[in-house]
Amino acid sequence: MLGKGKPIPHPKSTKWEDEDEEFKTPPAKRVKRDISDYTHSIQKPKSSPSKTARRNEIPDSDAEGDDGVLESEAPVRRTDLETALPPVETDKEAIAAYEATRAAEQADSSKERLDGRKWVRGKSSIYVDAFNLALETVLEDEGHLFDEAEHAVFGEWRELGYEAQYLYVRLFLRKTSSWHRVGKLGYHSDIADLPQAIADLQAVRELPAPSSQAEEHPGELEPPEGTTLESTFAFADRSEDCIKDLEEASSLLLLDELKALAKTAKVQGKNKKELLRAFRRTSGTQAGLGWSGLKRTDTEETTASTGSGFGEDDGREVTPGRRENRDAHWVDKIMAETGPCIRLSLPTLKLFERVHLVFYRSTEWTEKSLTTIILARIARWNFPEYIVSRSANIFASRSLLLEFEASVRTQFRVDNILEFNGTPTKDTMQDILEVFDAVYPRWKALLAEEQRKEDSIYSTGEGAYLRRLSPAWVYTRIIHKGAYVLGKFKHHQREHEVLGELLAQRLFHTSRRGDWYQRKALLEEHYMHLHLPSPPECKDIESQKKHWKRMALRTCEEGLQDQLTHLIFHHDLQKRTMKLEKQLKVPKRLQHEFAHVLLTKPAERTFEGVRIERPPSLNSSRRNSEQNPTTTPTTAAAPKPDRRGAKTIWLDPALHIPTTTTTTTTTDPDTADPSQQPNISGECSVEAMCLSSYRALGYKGYHSEGGILRTLFAYLFYDILFLYIPNVFQTAYQTCPLDLHTDAFFPSRVSEVNGRLNEISNGEAGRLVRVVWEREEGRRTCVVGLDWGFEIADLLEIVGCWDPGALSGVMKVLVQEYGQRGGGVPDLFLWKPGDQGDGGGADGKRGGGGKGISGCGEVMFAEVKSANDRLSDTQRMWIDVLAGAGVRVELCHAVAREVRVQG
Repeated sequence: MLGKGKPIPHPKSTKWEDEDEEFKTPPAKRVKRDISDYTHSIQKPKSSPSKTARRNEIPDSDAEGDDGVLESEAPVRRTDLETALPPVETDKEAIAAYEATRAAEQADSSKERLDGRKWVRGKSSIYVDAFNLALETVLEDEGHLFDEAEHAVFGEWRELGYEAQYLYVRLFLRKTSSWHRVGKLGYHSDIADLPQAIADLQAVRELPAPSSQAEEHPGELEPPEGTTLESTFAFADRSEDCIKDLEEASSLLLLDELKALAKTAKVQGKNKKELLRAFRRTSGTQAGLGWSGLKRTDTEETTASTGSGFGEDDGREVTPGRRENRDAHWVDKIMAETGPCIRLSLPTLKLFERVHLVFYRSTEWTEKSLTTIILARIARWNFPEYIVSRSANIFASRSLLLEFEASVRTQFRVDNILEFNGTPTKDTMQDILEVFDAVYPRWKALLAEEQRKEDSIYSTGEGAYLRRLSPAWVYTRIIHKGAYVLGKFKHHQREHEVLGELLAQRLFHTSRRGDWYQRKALLEEHYMHLHLPSPPECKDIESQKKHWKRMALRTCEEGLQDQLTHLIFHHDLQKRTMKLEKQLKVPKRLQHEFAHVLLTKPAERTFEGVRIERPPSLNSSRRNSEQNPTTTPTTAAAPKPDRRGAKTIWLDPALHIPTTTTTTTTTDPDTADPSQQPNISGECSVEAMCLSSYRALGYKGYHSEGGILRTLFAYLFYDILFLYIPNVFQTAYQTCPLDLHTDAFFPSRVSEVNGRLNEISNGEAGRLVRVVWEREEGRRTCVVGLDWGFEIADLLEIVGCWDPGALSGVMKVLVQEYGQRGGGVPDLFLWKPGDQGDGGGADGKRGGGGKGISGCGEVMFAEVKSANDRLSDTQRMWIDVLAGAGVRVELCHAVAREVRVQG
């Protein structure tokens, strides 16, 4: 939102600037998701996206292929608990090692079972252990959140054998609510008697009548079907009992199977989705071969007993009775092809999902969530010392837990309209306003209740993280979205009132306060003189406009003075403040002075180097080989591949490479034989080439991106990270508090954080770094972001060169938005020591008492860009943050003065 005077675009649902635009098409499509996908990703602040998409399904060697995937899956996000645990290996080798260890332990302690051949190796699985750990922990501390019928389900779960539990957990971690072919399940090494395990899960069991009654929740049309426990239940469904219609049966087919069936039905399609659509459409309009010669007087029973395949279209719609009979024929044919299938029963599935929500304090758990905590427990690492505290009253009652789940579903409906289904229409926008009106009274009541608890119960900041699991946290986000819709409908007066109420509360979504101040000031500047009364002395329209511009100026001042307004919003508020003061003709002596934080355009520097060109690999992808076929005498030359965005190879300028090792000039890299190309010594990346060039200018540096900043943050805020705050340390194996990546971290420690920022501003950074290093280096304590590979002498020299005020400003951005600001930091971190020593004195300060002031060194960041590279929004944001703090930033362009081709 800062670079070059232009705000970084907000998502369409929060973009306040487009006053004159209504319901425009979003610039990019987003994956449409259903509620099961959404509840696994709703509650986490956005972080840097993974470069490689991960599947929500547990892979199995015997599982069916992914032919014809219908939709892309949303990227998986980690829970707060996962981000707090160390980066343990969770691959198959780590899991196998764990299970072997458990097997050995059981062998030692269960000799009778081994001698009696009752114990079989592999009877302990990390998945089952983690699943049961979550269940037992929740029932021990928070069993009051479940009624009698649900406790009866848990009792039946304990009675299941190991193999049935193992199968359930593995299916639980696959794509939820989907059918799985029994013949393709696999797991033969873990389940000796698969039919019996399936029978145990599909057995129907009796349940007592539940004591709780169904509840209505604001904004929810109706509870989802099939999620309520009845008088009987099963852990899994049978396909023979549930699959009755052609649409559900045809979705079970793999692409090759569907093609074979489509050939019989004489339908066509380019992929699985089109084939399914054509097959279902044809089934609804075609008559079967057995019906083609029948008269209208034939009975349905006779019709159902003939027919064996699809025939030509008879040009008329089939009656519902005939279609049902024909569909039954094809359902039987499909089920004969697939064999019996198994699906987890929805009521019990949702019940266990609720257990995991309570255990992980998040809706975002995955299979790695289940395994990471156990693997971290057995890892031989040293963790910081802190007080473990897991609250048993995070949900005060079962009713609040169910309301939280319902609020997440309602929030999904709102987001699905605004962000996941293309351009919102006025009708769908009106639906959001109806949700807004339904939620608003309950939101106000919950706000008052939470404020009462904050004033009378919470005394150590414990409420900040717990509030993220309050329905009011979700409702606040819905109210925020509703304010956006009010603006789209030009209901500016109501929007202004809602923004005032959002700013009046200081408990929920504090990271959005900067947005709210900006929008409120914009409304006051342009619209409020039309809707709200002005003082009696404002007789004409111009004086009324002037009055409301003064109100907008006051709003900007309040936003800048608000401690909860994040630093990244200050620039826009400052710009609006200066604009309003100019329009109001405020005397110069009374105007605000922001010259000390004005953004400076990053300097640009160009380094020339030698770039290495290689021909395309013979092992290139099939797609590339199709797009760029090999040139032959009888074909036209293929176009050269577009290498934009690909990693380039350079020669390190610090090394003297003889020119005789390479051939320059005319060799075409796209036609040379790669098998004849030896590697050139001294090859490096473009960042390493630029770093060597900076070193030639007297700088020291690292290609660390955000590594240096995160390491300094861990050193400087070590004791604040592990300060006692209830509920944020739930295990003894965490590298940070659970709320570090949320907007609850800063408000709950605002006094301690401001005190530490003042210490840094006063030149105490070196002392803080040295104290932590001397205490923890011997243990190599696992702390989030802390890289022990950086030399302590370099770190002390860096904080000695860094202006204390600038270092404090950069650390404030991290402490406010650690989770959101992990990416975009410039590639190179550089420093140049001053003339007063190396900054490595015994007290961690600069030699001669210097504290990073002018003449004691320089710190600089450099973003490396090759040809055709452009800055991303996150990179521009960091450049503006660093420039606003007075840190020098350069854009470093790498230009090839010579291109060498291997030869």
